Amino acid sequence: MKPIRSLAMIALLQAVLAHPANADDLAQIKASGVFRIGTEGTYAPFTYHDDAGKLTGFDVELASAIAQRLGVKPQFIEGNWEGLIGGLDVNRYDAVVNEVAITDERKLKYDYSDPYITSHAVLIVASDNTTIRSFDDLKGRKSANTLSSNLGRIAAAHGALVIPAQGFNESIELLVAGRVDATVNDSLSFLDYKKREPDAKIKVVAVDTSPDSSDKSAVLIRKGNPKLRVAINDALVGMRKDGTYRRISLKYFGRDVFQ
Repeated sequence: MKPIRSLAMIALLQAVLAHPANADDLAQIKASGVFRIGTEGTYAPFTYHDDAGKLTGFDVELASAIAQRLGVKPQFIEGNWEGLIGGLDVNRYDAVVNEVAITDERKLKYDYSDPYITSHAVLIVASDNTTIRSFDDLKGRKSANTLSSNLGRIAAAHGALVIPAQGFNESIELLVAGRVDATVNDSLSFLDYKKREPDAKIKVVAVDTSPDSSDKSAVLIRKGNPKLRVAINDALVGMRKDGTYRRISLKYFGRDVFQ
């Protein structure tokens, strides 16, 4: 048998040995007194650094409140999105709290808590626009969207001419400049933008609440941790009941964004 020479392989082996396959992470979290949380730190308003350099955001405060209810301290471990979820595989952290959308593909390998936030496709127009009131009014109009996105497909399905844009901010810039008639975009991005730019001359005229146009996000954990999953869900329920969730939601979005 060849010796293990790779430091990465050694780290992986140590992580596996430190986390037996039949162990529930909740017991280890309680024993260590720390809830290790993987997050980006570069994705405002969910997880980012403020002007003083402090890690903050909706997901950061939510995860901290979960840790408090587990009776332990939160420890945030930052990483790039590309490898963030994979950090669970090598026991780098106990959970990922980073606006991780629930997908069937991820469910095959990981477990989720119950959803803690929902985003919807919304139709955004200029404040003085009185001719576009519904998605059906997009027929023959220009909508700024990322071409490959589900939001762009929604606009095209309603007859809009999709004008390419790189993300939410550029879509809004095109709209405000009068180069497009509308943008079909994410409700949470709109709320965050209006919170930061309350005088922006834009408005939402329609919301698509169908399952295909709504994303629910949840806390992501390793499979085989039913006790941890229940504990996190209990913490989320408690936050809804005592007003903690609403307080955090209002702080970052100006409204309750649970559903």
